[in-house]
Amino acid sequence: MRIAFTSAGTSWEAQIDPRFGRTAYLVLFNEETAQLEVHDNSAVQADAHGAGTATAQRIYELHPDVLITGNGPGDTASKALKNLHMRIYVEAHNMSLKEAYEKYKKQELKAL
Repeated sequence: MRIAFTSAGTSWEAQIDPRFGRTAYLVLFNEETAQLEVHDNSAVQADAHGAGTATAQRIYELHPDVLITGNGPGDTASKALKNLHMRIYVEAHNMSLKEAYEKYKKQELKAL
């Protein structure tokens, strides 16, 4: 299982970025290998429009099974992500990636 997080940093201790579209990083955790992959997403932060769609495209390219974020994607990005057949969990506010992962494993995050 590959789990993507919107993240403000690059490690397990980094905070979940509540912004889907303008997240600084997309961090993938591969449960089979126990490896973290960090993908810089900062290029979209300067975009006036379309950041959510650009981030959704990046998620598509990474092929995760699960996405964990704060506020969740906006309408346009949500429509694009629905075609990926992945599970999306939101409201991981004020949590580190590790804390959000633990809550996900305990089924304590809100599913979209």
